[in-house]
Amino acid sequence: MSLNFQQAKDIFDENGFSILRGFIGEDAIGDINRNLERYIESVLPTLSSSEVMYEDKNDPSTLFRLERMDEHDPYFKDMAASDLLIELAGQFLEDEIETRGVEFFGKAPGIGNETPPHQDGYYFMLTPPSAMTFWIALDRADEENGCMRYITGTHRKPVRPHAMSDVLGFSQGIVDFGPEDTALEQAAIVDPGDVIAHHCMTVHRTDPNPSTRPRRALGFVYFGKNATVDKEASIAYQKELFTKWEAEGKI
Repeated sequence: MSLNFQQAKDIFDENGFSILRGFIGEDAIGDINRNLERYIESVLPTLSSSEVMYEDKNDPSTLFRLERMDEHDPYFKDMAASDLLIELAGQFLEDEIETRGVEFFGKAPGIGNETPPHQDGYYFMLTPPSAMTFWIALDRADEENGCMRYITGTHRKPVRPHAMSDVLGFSQGIVDFGPEDTALEQAAIVDPGDVIAHHCMTVHRTDPNPSTRPRRALGFVYFGKNATVDKEASIAYQKELFTKWEAEGKI
């Protein structure tokens, strides 16, 4: 690992997240944006409703979530499987790595909703909880447009109690989130090309986006090979969740 990567790993181990500044160059970000536009134009119309989410179903500009992009497009599959990301994830998790999906996260100007505090590990249903996400900023994300907010040190603690959330795309939220959490909260302010690495047990959330600027990012999820997924529970949960959202007219 380079010195910068070693420093990022040390911060990741201490806080549960770290930021790799300028990890992706300007030209590469331009290429990602072009392929994202292509994906939205040509692949999105072929997807099921469970893989595409809007703040307002009648307004395409409010797109805020795309699921399993690597399963539908070779560009994002190849990106997730790149040697650099696989190697870095392996160093951060200290494990062999499996790619587990690519997602788009957006917050449209003036309408982008909040993300409730949660732990990705609650959704992943892993034993042990060996997983992480690389969150690649495509726009500047700051305190005005809904940047990521992390509660430091929570990756070293047990999973928190969660309950059903009313926020589409983020079905669960932590029920005992309180002042002791916000006292440890750090806002992850990033520019295009910066990458946040966060552990699946790190509590995080976002505010809504009342600004006039978009806030877009891609998430690349990796599991450690020593982790076991409760597949039956995961499938049952997803089925129940999407049935609920369909019944409520959200998707």
